[in-house]
Amino acid sequence: MAEIVRIHPENPQPRLVARVADQLRGGAVIAYPTDSSYALGCALGNKPAIDRIRWIRGFGREHYFTLLCRDLSEIATYAKVENASFRLLKNLTPGPYTFVLPATREVPRWLWHPKRKTIGIRVPTHHTATAIATALDAPIMSVTALLPDDDIPLSDPDDVQARLGGHVDLVVDSGACNIEPTTVVDLTDTTPRILRVGRGPVDAVTG
Repeated sequence: MAEIVRIHPENPQPRLVARVADQLRGGAVIAYPTDSSYALGCALGNKPAIDRIRWIRGFGREHYFTLLCRDLSEIATYAKVENASFRLLKNLTPGPYTFVLPATREVPRWLWHPKRKTIGIRVPTHHTATAIATALDAPIMSVTALLPDDDIPLSDPDDVQARLGGHVDLVVDSGACNIEPTTVVDLTDTTPRILRVGRGPVDAVTG
């Protein structure tokens, strides 16, 4: 079964956060909480770990991965951001939104959406998630912890351990989180387009 690391949701302990970051650098797949639901994560560019996540989730290359970044300034390293998009990003980050943007060359080509050359980007409000990304000194490759045939993503650490403990290397327990995934916003055109309605209010995007 997966190792469980219990991290305070408001004041993440640096020693424990560093342990999780070290596991990610070593190729681990983790389950960890965000400001939407639990997520599956691994280090950027670690193809074996990403392939494991694809297997756990039961999807192919057409599915978006998300780069969970520590803050707004990190986004521009991995995605091409126009001025109008930057204003929206600044207003909505951190928050429960995933933004689809053109990927830069800092993102391995095999992680791009195969037809659109895009990548999902987000900055969460959850202190544990951002602390791990900060300690890793790089974004976390991330997808919602929604298992095949389930209608809602995993949100409770006990359920995460029971359902995923045999498939991931580490479960980060910072208590229960939400059951809604992020709202997904396509920023590849001049007008933002909602691809999925989730926890982030839509009127904040379109208003």
